Amino acid sequence: MNQKELKELIEFLIEKDIAEFELERGDVKVRIKRGGEQGAAAPAIPATSPAGHSSAVAPVSSGVSAPSPAVETAPPEETLHIVHSPIVGTYYEAPSPGAPPFIAVGDKVEAGQVLCIVEAMKLMNEIESDASGEIVKKLVSNGQPVEYGQGLFAIRAT
Repeated sequence: MNQKELKELIEFLIEKDIAEFELERGDVKVRIKRGGEQGAAAPAIPATSPAGHSSAVAPVSSGVSAPSPAVETAPPEETLHIVHSPIVGTYYEAPSPGAPPFIAVGDKVEAGQVLCIVEAMKLMNEIESDASGEIVKKLVSNGQPVEYGQGLFAIRAT
């Protein structure tokens, strides 16, 4: 999905007053939430057409003027960068059982530094940081299954 398509999608969502939208197309996943009252919108329920297009509509409470939409970020801690899982698999914090973790909360990391491993179909995929900064929070536990796009770490940029 290119920038023009994304802009058209956002304009459409504003025009139709849609509060939350999620689209998966192949390996691309887009989720857009519009602001307003916290917790006012019900969760989106995806519907997939035979052509493979998915859409989601969530009710919006009346009387709330909706600000411009934003691609999903970490709302409570807007200055933090979230490292997302690029694949579905099992999260491992260390290169092997009994080995020390790749990183810990409070560690400084550089872009490209290995943060963890996600095992998918017996392949160990090293997940690298896409930003430099300090690890503020681990969002998953060792051995936990993770989904595509799920947050793994919160990094405070330096």
